[in-house]
Amino acid sequence: MKPDLRLSVVIPAYNEEARLESTLERVIAYLNEGWQPYEILVVSDGSTDRTEAIVQAFAARHPQVKLLAYQPNRGKGYAVRYGMLRAQGEWVLFSDADLATPIEELEKLARALESGYAIAIGSRPLRESQLIVRQPFYREWAGRAFNKVVQLLAVRGIHDTQCGFKLFTREAVQAIFPRCQLDGFSFDFEALYYAQRMGYPIAEVPVRWMHQEGSKVRLLRDGLRMLRDLVWLRLHAMRQGQLPQMAPVQKTKE
Repeated sequence: MKPDLRLSVVIPAYNEEARLESTLERVIAYLNEGWQPYEILVVSDGSTDRTEAIVQAFAARHPQVKLLAYQPNRGKGYAVRYGMLRAQGEWVLFSDADLATPIEELEKLARALESGYAIAIGSRPLRESQLIVRQPFYREWAGRAFNKVVQLLAVRGIHDTQCGFKLFTREAVQAIFPRCQLDGFSFDFEALYYAQRMGYPIAEVPVRWMHQEGSKVRLLRDGLRMLRDLVWLRLHAMRQGQLPQMAPVQKTKE
């Protein structure tokens, strides 16, 4: 680990040529104002468009940016895990490539880690959150219903496990992500499940959020897969005797 590297930002990308350059420009501009030294790890999850060429060209101008790439496509969970375990920063942020949660919201998550939390996660349903552009009503309803099942079967006390904006200490990353096995969209609740069972305190933080078109999530197909993964995680927990919740979740106000 580079002891003076303050922050790593992990951005999973699968065929993101349309918006990735503007995302990197915005992230770089923000981090240059107060987060140096830092690194940005863009993980190309088997992309078949110009995603990797765009990142390579950007990295030639900005050495803080690094491309991590592999073939074939393995899933978002695999991509995030791949990047998190290679991050060198004291803190590690996972952010979606669409910046549905603006990079500027990092300040709120950082305050939670500064106050002693090991993990801070963006959360959309909290009263103080600002949903500037909401999802279609059926996606929002399905997401809230799914979270009720997640809370019942695996991750207690968290209102939004799936928001793509989470900040971890490097210690928590190195303890949690080697245990994770789910390669799809279920990786969020799996990582938080292990975090709770290992005793890492989690802060759930209200954020600004804007729905972005182009989501890779297919509601019916991926929803069924996530329910399957949730049942698998529950059965795995029962076999391992890991059901009791160990770490508290604190909802912060901004």
